[in-house]
This record gives sequence, structure tokens and C-alpha cells, in this order.
Amino acid sequence: MTTVELTRFRVLPEKAEELLAARVDMLKDFEADRTGFLGARLVRLPDDEWLDIVEWATSEDYAASRDKGPNLPGIARFFAAIDSLVSAEEGVAAG
Repeated sequence: MTTVELTRFRVLPEKAEELLAARVDMLKDFEADRTGFLGARLVRLPDDEWLDIVEWATSEDYAASRDKGPNLPGIARFFAAIDSLVSAEEGVAAG
């Protein structure tokens, strides 16, 4: 079953455009460097919060990605635009 990463975070309003601009390179870096990366969707929520929904082939692939952190420039640039982490959860796609 597909593993789903749900990460909710805050971005200061003045950094929102930077976050969106960095997203393209972050996804390219994930595709090139992260085994099991299947895709991602970014959702803008009220009150300067965002939800990143990332799909992984396995829970192990997700764990390996977490261990790598912001190891490539596109990923680092995206992470740098984030002000604070609200929550991070792992689940399994049900359908």
C-alpha cells in the first residue's frame, strides 16, 4: 500500500512566493534523489498554513527521505521558506 506523508507548516506571507518558486526544483530533486517518491500536492490553508501531501511507495522510502533531509539545493530552498512545522504524520492510502 502507498504511504502518505502529511506535513502541515507555516509560511510567513512575505515568503509564500519564494516557497512556490522553490517547489518546482524541490520536486525535481525528489524525483532524482528519493527512491519511492510517487508524487506530491501542496495545499494552501488559512492563517498562513500549508499542507504538503506526499506519496511514497513504502514506509521505508519515506523514512529514508526524512533521513536525507534537505540534501539538495532545491529541497533546501523549499525548506528555508518554511517558518515553522505544525505537524507531520504518516498514513496509508485507503483507496
